[in-house]
Amino acid sequence: MTSDDRKAHLDAMAVALLLGCCAVWGLGQVAIKLTLAEIPPLLQSAARSAGAAVLLLAWMRWRGQPLLPPRVTWRGGLLAGLLFAAEFACMFSGLQFTSASRMVVFLYTAPFVVALGMPFIARSERLTAWQVFGLACAFGGVVWAFAEGFSSASAGPRQWVGDALGIAAAVLWGATTLVMRGSALARASAEMSLLYQLVVSAVLLALAGVGVGERWPVAALPSTWALLAFQTVVITFVTYLIWFWLVRHYPATQISVFTLLTPIFGLLAGVGLLGEPLTARLVVALVAVCGGIWLVSTRGRRVAVAAAPGGGSTQA
Repeated sequence: MTSDDRKAHLDAMAVALLLGCCAVWGLGQVAIKLTLAEIPPLLQSAARSAGAAVLLLAWMRWRGQPLLPPRVTWRGGLLAGLLFAAEFACMFSGLQFTSASRMVVFLYTAPFVVALGMPFIARSERLTAWQVFGLACAFGGVVWAFAEGFSSASAGPRQWVGDALGIAAAVLWGATTLVMRGSALARASAEMSLLYQLVVSAVLLALAGVGVGERWPVAALPSTWALLAFQTVVITFVTYLIWFWLVRHYPATQISVFTLLTPIFGLLAGVGLLGEPLTARLVVALVAVCGGIWLVSTRGRRVAVAAAPGGGSTQA
């Protein structure tokens, strides 16, 4: 598939890749929390970005791709990298003030940012009433699954700071997706788009970590290094590369709604790895999220096909 070969709806391959990414990201929530016990948040984020950047450069060199970005992509690439770094700074820092269940609810409002912004970039991605309803169902399912976190004891008097940082991270995540689609990065390779974000975020997060007094551990458990390696290789390199490729080739609104499955997978990881209970709330949430995804994907596909001359794609 070339950089200009875009599709108006998700196919089976895209759905499979999205489900795989969301499952890995759900496991990532467990990995991050366990790693935070020994490696502070900003330096942890910087390390995994730097490690993934090295892997990506090796991958690009092996494939014979240019390692220097085209001049036309500099502005969009640097902006995407800045937003990427700020998102993770907000998310990791916010977890110091609020609970993980509250953070994940705020963070996964990002698809609404994409849904609201995409019509200004691609007219073919305007939402229908059914798609809006699907988004609402999916997000409602996530809120329902994590509602127990709101009824638990307060995380402290500065919990509102963590909540605000969670909302900011969601906005930054959505904005990154919009920049990738609305700038010259839309015509760059997925590898180059990811490289911008990894390199810029590695530098900025490392500087921020040192600036606030974080220190790299002198020694850490082997399990901590294994968790950091999982974050670096699998999450930040493999799944992010797949994600950015999907964003460039499929409707961003339909892709983004799948990210609402990530916190559900996170709960499933908690059940399997941490012994957390499988509650009725989770079952209801899974039904709501799957139903919302079906509405956004199938209704959007029918509208696109019906509007195109001769049944062709309306994708710009």
